Amino acid sequence: MGVENTLVMEGIRKTFPGVVALDGVRFDLQRGEVHVLLGENGAGKSTLIKLLGGALKKDTGRILLDGREIDIRGPHHAQELGIGIIYQELHLVPHLSVAENIFLGREPEIFPGIIDQQALYARAQDVLQSLHADIDSRTTVRELSVAQQQMVEIAKAVSLDVRILVMDEPTSALTESEIEQLFSMIRGLKTRGVSIVYISHRLEEIFQIGDRVTVLLDGKYVGTFGVGGLNRAQLVRLMVNREIQDHFPKVRAPRREEKLQVKQLTCVGKLNDVSFSLYGGEVLGVAGLLGSGRTELARAMFGLETIDRGTITINGAVQSGLTPRRAVKLGLGYLTEDRKTQGLILRLSVKENILLASLDRLARFGVLDPATESAAAERYVKDLRIKTPGIGQQVVYLSGGNQQKVVLSKWLCSEAQIFIFDEPTRGIDVAAKVEIYKLINGLTERGAAVMMISSELPEILGMSDRIMVMREGSVAAVLDAAEATQELVLHHALGN
Repeated sequence: MGVENTLVMEGIRKTFPGVVALDGVRFDLQRGEVHVLLGENGAGKSTLIKLLGGALKKDTGRILLDGREIDIRGPHHAQELGIGIIYQELHLVPHLSVAENIFLGREPEIFPGIIDQQALYARAQDVLQSLHADIDSRTTVRELSVAQQQMVEIAKAVSLDVRILVMDEPTSALTESEIEQLFSMIRGLKTRGVSIVYISHRLEEIFQIGDRVTVLLDGKYVGTFGVGGLNRAQLVRLMVNREIQDHFPKVRAPRREEKLQVKQLTCVGKLNDVSFSLYGGEVLGVAGLLGSGRTELARAMFGLETIDRGTITINGAVQSGLTPRRAVKLGLGYLTEDRKTQGLILRLSVKENILLASLDRLARFGVLDPATESAAAERYVKDLRIKTPGIGQQVVYLSGGNQQKVVLSKWLCSEAQIFIFDEPTRGIDVAAKVEIYKLINGLTERGAAVMMISSELPEILGMSDRIMVMREGSVAAVLDAAEATQELVLHHALGN
């Protein structure tokens, strides 16, 4: 690995209304290394990479590329400088082909305005093959799995001949085998001299793929360390400036009455003959590979999928014609997998988002009381420790972890009794995860029922009472969490 600094950022400061996002931060990147950027939600990681990618302008400080000070004027200029950014939310056009996405705006032409389709697909296939990605460049992006779409994003960046590649939570929706494929791809890029900035809240990945790690805390620079000289506990302490004793603080509450029963539920092409029960006081973990039907099941339970056969019984009453509005009235809360497009209205305030599912409950004779609204919102901002200048702040300006807490607050405020959590800790730092686990404990202790879908097996094993494993739209097994292991869950998920 080279020792020269390809990139140096020093004295970086960036403020937003009421918030100092970065305060004197430094970061350097050497040629052909994986440099992990680590910190709690709200630490300033996303702001720093948006400055590097040209999406934001710094207030003060300087950025040097190969020893020369530069001013990154925008995303296109960043690309010209050889900087590629792969954000946590993928930026692909679903109805276009893989090749069209990779070379969007840079398509080879036979004549001006006439695209050379044969050359387009061939060039895209060459890029994919160089990354050992088994994807047909003619395939429409919407037909790909999330993991394959992640590979297309990487191929798009590589096609720009990037020298610096930033990856923000690239494994948040990948299976173990897909993560290993991604890591193999990253190692290949390193050998070609590409420098990688890697952001992840999965600490075990840092030791698998990282060379150095820089830690940020509350927008300030903590330090830069060699990965080999740290352990997991030291990393957590650097991130949060305190000890975290138990990463899965599970509290087992007594099982209560049956809250929900699903019987022979079938959604043609998505779910097949799914049956299970959910009880008050328990966490039912739902495991399975991508495409196993986990999210489709959650959507069907909340009235978002067409049910072709079967029944859903809530609190003893069979429900037909279920809709999201009716589900909320029946006491269901659904935290969706994609918080930004399905869980929040980004341009509304923290207060307005928290109250979205509770307006009917809080109104008296159809009229809302501003003081009551504000008190309710303030309570959840305090209880969940949401980092925001105030309840009037637009949610779009919060970090991903704090946005997730706002979605959780929305359903807590609704006084739901049956909670469906789809990837509740995706993109959340270690300390915030523990806070959410404690919230889940509080829900079950008061008698609520929780169905928790997660791609992280340690989370499923650590926080569940029972584990339902799904495969190809069906229930493959229901296990007692006390007896389950990662190997056993994967055994049922893979159908081995």
